[in-house]
Amino acid sequence: MVANFDSVQQLGKEQFEAVSAAAAAVTKGWQSIAAETTDYSKKSFEKSRLLAEKLIAVKKIDEAFALQTDFAKSAYEDFIAEAAKIGELYTSMAKEVFKPMESVTKSFTAAE
Repeated sequence: MVANFDSVQQLGKEQFEAVSAAAAAVTKGWQSIAAETTDYSKKSFEKSRLLAEKLIAVKKIDEAFALQTDFAKSAYEDFIAEAAKIGELYTSMAKEVFKPMESVTKSFTAAE
């Protein structure tokens, strides 16, 4: 009976540690995603501001169309690159979150 209690107690401790490690990984992941999103937003705003300054100085409509076309192409490419980067951050976070859970799963299968 004592051996069972000790094994149950150890299993509970492992679960708690795994959940704590997973929570830390989630926190770190969200911080990384927030920092990356903030950086992208600042860069995007700055590029939009520069476009507005250039559009104000334009004297021909063709120049305005060219500037807007170049901006749209650049903004699209930046967005696609940022979406891929954010996706990688989410994938990395998920891997880090579930890594501690693997040891608990192994403990459960070993206890059976």
